[in-house]
Amino acid sequence: MEAPAEKPDYLYEQTAQYVRELIQEGTIQKGDRIPSVRKLHQHLGVSISTVLGAYQLLENQGWIQAKPQSGYYTKANPDEVLEIPSRTLPQSTEPQDISLAYQVSRTLQQPEMLQLGAAVPDSSLLPIKALNRIMGKILRDSPHAAHQYLVPPGHLGLRKAIARRVIDAGCRVTPEEVVITNGTSEALFLSLKLLTEAGDTVVIESPVYYSLLEILNRLQLKVIEIPCSAKQGIHLQELEQVFQQHRVKAGVIISNFSNPLGSLMSDIKKETLVQLFDQYQVPLIEDDIYGELSFISSSVREGESQRPKALKAFDPRVIYCSSVSKSLSPGLRVGWCLPGSYLQEFQHLKLALNLGSAFLPQATVAQFLSGGGYDKHLRQLRQAFQSQLERMTLAIRTYFPAGTKVSRPQGGFFLWVELPEYYDAMQLHIEALKYQISIAPGPIFSASGYYRHSLRLNCGLAWSHMVEEGIIKMGQLLQAQR
Repeated sequence: MEAPAEKPDYLYEQTAQYVRELIQEGTIQKGDRIPSVRKLHQHLGVSISTVLGAYQLLENQGWIQAKPQSGYYTKANPDEVLEIPSRTLPQSTEPQDISLAYQVSRTLQQPEMLQLGAAVPDSSLLPIKALNRIMGKILRDSPHAAHQYLVPPGHLGLRKAIARRVIDAGCRVTPEEVVITNGTSEALFLSLKLLTEAGDTVVIESPVYYSLLEILNRLQLKVIEIPCSAKQGIHLQELEQVFQQHRVKAGVIISNFSNPLGSLMSDIKKETLVQLFDQYQVPLIEDDIYGELSFISSSVREGESQRPKALKAFDPRVIYCSSVSKSLSPGLRVGWCLPGSYLQEFQHLKLALNLGSAFLPQATVAQFLSGGGYDKHLRQLRQAFQSQLERMTLAIRTYFPAGTKVSRPQGGFFLWVELPEYYDAMQLHIEALKYQISIAPGPIFSASGYYRHSLRLNCGLAWSHMVEEGIIKMGQLLQAQR
């Protein structure tokens, strides 16, 4: 594993780096017990809370694990943890063919397929019965409302609920500043349509979710891919070089548990990113669909999940997009946008595109968010995703070829897997389909077809014998490539 590219800003990060170097140098071997909190506190002269913060960071990154009544022990082989995917320098790229991404998306319609290539959570983890009860009551109480137009900005109760929830992300908006959309994808489409014209250049992360590439393709936009770290997100130095050398009309960033890497940017890096966009007068669009799926604890003692800040928390001019598609229901297609100063123009575009979004899904989500059960559901969902990510990681390390690297996300439900260079994820994709296994091969996450030996796996599926057998089969298919 490469050393962190950026010098740590905080004392707990410096403390974590000290321990990490001990592991890298072999002073602490794999499986060894690391110094106790009190011992390291005395040795380095830092506070106990600083050491606890450092150990929590190392645990989130996959270097150590806590054992009850025993202490902390080294965990993963550092060579198995992915920090920076294989990448190339940024360059302007014309829109690419999206047929492969469409093929992967079509497998969602095949119930017999093991959906390891999907970007949706397992329905068994979602509160479907509760949502159906709410929908039934709404139809009984307001039988005609579901059949009427609900024009932008959308359902008032839902907009009030969203305005309350984004406070946790550091955003302060009124319900009047929220516009309901058909999922995050429509919010992104409308935002880009508002800011760009065909032939303009947009900066994106690399690798990036293929649905965004489809949107960029349809809008006939050029893209410049900025390399990302699987831990810390987009590389700011390379982003600034692009701003200096190209006329960029907009940028789209996922700072919280990006798809597909799962990276999480620190607050300092988020603020610096926002300032960079402001300095070069480039509008910034934020996709925060995974922001509420954090595994991070707000304190070691309490163990409560903490929702990371949004980019919009550092600049109200950021156009913020999100939805409940990854946390509550993909099929309801309830998303929203906080367009800031573009509010009126955004609503006009939404009205021109499809008049509005359906009443029944909006009213259903509004009642669920306001009923007090959403936070409990999120706690259970985060725990399930974290457990499934850990089990998937263990299975990959057991059955995939030696030298395979795996991301260590702190939220969301994806793993980015980088195979040794002589393996081909595209060939794996083709062969796996013969066994009813769908994966998302790396090239669909790049406008330029990078990441041929990488893939993204969906850990939103409830862990089962079928999932484990799928990982075993893929390992066998990969071994057959040699």
